[in-house]
Amino acid sequence: MILGHMGEGRYDKNMAPEVDITQWRKGSQWFEINRKLAVSIVKDARYYPKFEEFCKPNCYVDEHYFPTMLTIEAAPLLANRSLTWVDWSRGGAHPATFGRADITVEFFKRILEDQHCIYNNQSSSVCFLFARKFAPSTLEPLLRISQNVLGF
Repeated sequence: MILGHMGEGRYDKNMAPEVDITQWRKGSQWFEINRKLAVSIVKDARYYPKFEEFCKPNCYVDEHYFPTMLTIEAAPLLANRSLTWVDWSRGGAHPATFGRADITVEFFKRILEDQHCIYNNQSSSVCFLFARKFAPSTLEPLLRISQNVLGF
């Protein structure tokens, strides 16, 4: 769980008893769900009204409602990981944005090498299928090195 203004600090105690602080989650707005989870979200009439009323001003439905509601209602169906590589190492409210000078073979090695993840309960050396955030200036260098780095 993320503490401070990014996580726990956005919780409103008026969400209880439907959502208490131990159930509160913050996740990326970049996520993937299957049909079963999508139906659970659409059918929800218990948690969304609390978020609609009390998830303000620094609480965001895509970052808080989805991960909280799904953790409460469907935790065994959640992978609890991301398919998108993001660099939060610089701190702050937003991830790093990469520019033209960042696009090197070494940059991609950092993303792709020495990773072991679990997919469908099996170990995999492929952890991420996507990456973000890239400035428009990265298009040309990405296209230039993609064959060598990504194989296409």
